[in-house]
Formats: sequence, structure tokens, C-alpha cells
Amino acid sequence: MTELVFGYHATESLIRQRPGHIQTLMVQADRNDKRMQALNDLAQSQGVAITRCTKSDLDAVTSGRHQGVIARLQQGASHEAAGQTSESDMMAMVVAAERPLLLILDGVTDPHNLGACLRSADAAGVTAVVFPKDKSADVNDVARKVASGAAETVPWVRVTNLARTMEHLKQAGVWIIGASGEVPETLHDQDLTVSCALVLGSEGSGMRRLTRESCDFMVSLPMAGAVSSLNVSVAAGICLFEAVRQRRGK
Repeated sequence: MTELVFGYHATESLIRQRPGHIQTLMVQADRNDKRMQALNDLAQSQGVAITRCTKSDLDAVTSGRHQGVIARLQQGASHEAAGQTSESDMMAMVVAAERPLLLILDGVTDPHNLGACLRSADAAGVTAVVFPKDKSADVNDVARKVASGAAETVPWVRVTNLARTMEHLKQAGVWIIGASGEVPETLHDQDLTVSCALVLGSEGSGMRRLTRESCDFMVSLPMAGAVSSLNVSVAAGICLFEAVRQRRGK
């Protein structure tokens, strides 16, 4: 199955980061605006093959909102092109970082939410995003589109045993901080200036028992309204940028 990346920001990031992994760039022939011309110029400068198509041709390739551009990836190039890293390389990044900040997602099965989390993680400058191989969304074409290029820039790793990975992070000096709506301590009370990983579960069932038990601390997001929880990608953004706020103030 041919892997696709579609949408302006996702394809632009891919061309800049991994042009050699693109088989061909399919662009809408009747799009002549400055934005598309800039993308065409970038692709040509990177030696990327361009195929001009009608909008109906692009619509037939993907049901997603392609914005007039779709990148077909070379066979076997999708994972590397998407920013995936190995667990060992991720641990090396953690050790090398002065104060690593990680995002751990347990049970996020919607690729839209995963893509939004990657986008927030990139904006917050996280060291890496970690999520399990089982019962989790993958970084597919939908997730990449929502991530708006972040899937190609922020390191992410799928692990076999999430609890074991969390233990390895602890041994490397990383504090594991889980988010849950059932605890009295709030996010704002927690020191996030230390080396830490923020853990979020799914909206439905939250994080799994072993994941929760592997956390050093549990915090909640203060909720003033009638709803009891937030979308996981919204919660991830709030948690990450509270860490950014605290770190900038120290």
C-alpha cells in the first residue's frame, strides 16, 4: 500500500525534511496562487518529481482535505519520513537533553487527536512523544495532515511495553506525571521545571492501570464549567504549555 502525505503544511515539511522519500508530488494543475507556486519551487529545488493533476484526480486518491497537494512516498520510506525514532535513540535524546520534556499518550486511538498532540508537542519543543504499539492510533496520513508538519519534525516512538519504557525513563532521571480528573492536586501545583514526562490517557477510560501505577505524581486540570473532561489533544496542549510557562519563568 502506497503511503500518502497530504495538505500544504504536511507536504511542505516533508519536502524540507525528507525529499528523498517522496516518489512524486501530485499538485492541482489549476492552482496558481503564490502559496502553491512556492511549494512547487521548493519541490523543484529539492529534486522532487511533480505530477500535475485535476482536483478530481486528487479527490480519488484520498478522502482527506488535501488542499491541492498529495505526496506519494517511496516504498518502505513512510516510517522514517514521518519522524519515527527508536526507543534507544529516544533514550539517548533524553540523556543528552538538559531538562527533557516528553509527552506520553496511552490509549489515544483517534488519528486526529494523535496528530493534534504531535502539533502541540512540536510547538512546545518536547524531546519526544511516546505511545504504545497496541490499542493506539498510528501516524497515518490523517494524523500527519492534522499535525501540519509536526509528524516530520518532532521525534515520536511506538513502544511494545509502555510501563517498561516509563521505568527506563525514571532510571534516566525523568519524573513521570500523569493527568487525571480524579485527584485533588492540580497541574499548576506541580513543578514542571524538572526533567519530566506528561502522561495522558484516552477520553473514555483514561490511562490503563499499569500506566497509572507507573506515574510518580498525578495531577488534574482545574475545571470550572459543567463538562468533566477535555479532549485529549486540548489537555495535552494545556499541560505542555504549563511546563513551557514554568520553565521560562525559572
